[in-house]
Amino acid sequence: MHDKRIGAAILIIGLVIISACSGKGIGSSDSSSASSTLPISESFFIFDTVVSVRVYDERMSEAHFAQIKKLLERINETMNRFEEGSEVASINQAAGQAAVQVSQETFHVIKQAKQYAERSGGKFDPTIGPLTDLWAIGNGGSRVPDRAAIEQARQLVAYNMLELDEDRTSVKLAEAGMTLDLGAIAKGYAGDVVAEYLQKQGFSSAIIDLGGNVVALGNKPEHAVWTIGIQSPEEKRGAHLGTIAVRNKTVVTSGIYERYFIDQEQIYHHIMDPATGFPVSNELASVTIITDKSIQADALSTAVFVQGLQEGLAFAEALDHVEAIFVTKDKKVHLTSGIKDIFKLTSEDYSLAE
Repeated sequence: MHDKRIGAAILIIGLVIISACSGKGIGSSDSSSASSTLPISESFFIFDTVVSVRVYDERMSEAHFAQIKKLLERINETMNRFEEGSEVASINQAAGQAAVQVSQETFHVIKQAKQYAERSGGKFDPTIGPLTDLWAIGNGGSRVPDRAAIEQARQLVAYNMLELDEDRTSVKLAEAGMTLDLGAIAKGYAGDVVAEYLQKQGFSSAIIDLGGNVVALGNKPEHAVWTIGIQSPEEKRGAHLGTIAVRNKTVVTSGIYERYFIDQEQIYHHIMDPATGFPVSNELASVTIITDKSIQADALSTAVFVQGLQEGLAFAEALDHVEAIFVTKDKKVHLTSGIKDIFKLTSEDYSLAE
């Protein structure tokens, strides 16, 4: 058995390439210009990954980065279920027993998570914890569980048993053994929080990268759009199959190459199908979501991956201000209609689907 978890620093370098280009891109333009053509940057290790913030403005200071670190730590300390004493950990400890009152911020994220679960018909499910714990993919103890254990865990994955009380901002898991896991949405929320902070401080040109969850704030200096590289799922980090030009957008990718293990020549990746209890088995190698809010992109990248190509493509097309790139295992690239003019295929190993 071989268990692979890609290093966070490599993830940062490999998932995106960021450069300026003067052509058209997706997203609203920003008339203000940053005062520096070179970025001022800082990195933090949080959410079990490297978070990189690059701001193209000479006014960016250590005090600003210190505040960003505090914002990220606050989110991690309240929403990370593995963080002792976190609000999510408290909810899980009280599963099947009592409701737990949480902060407005945590309640907001959990409410959003449940809404995305409802919209996707449970393809995205924030109560996926029992299955991710059972498979332990990427945590050093990966194994193929027996079917009885999988079925037992699957019965505890049920977003409709996630009870929310808006008046009390309380959260309850209805059954003992249920586990709330915000891992597929909290990083996206954190990206939005950092972007909002930078905007309130008057910064209009930045790249925020939370382990591959990328927020492209405004334009690059001189009003150029950002060029984001899309990772080739079957190649080493830094090998890209194409690029997309964006401004004021977030770009989030989910793929089978991120965390996986191999058992008896079978690859088992980390994206779970709540309906089967097994890692998703379909034609997709990766899905990239491009939209306005990173919390939305984070949840949708998981949801549409689980849906598969046809259902996921139709689902994404029906959503306002959402675009998607689907890469199949046979190296075909499928695009939603709104990005066909701004996506550029750069690898000869892949082809655009008709």
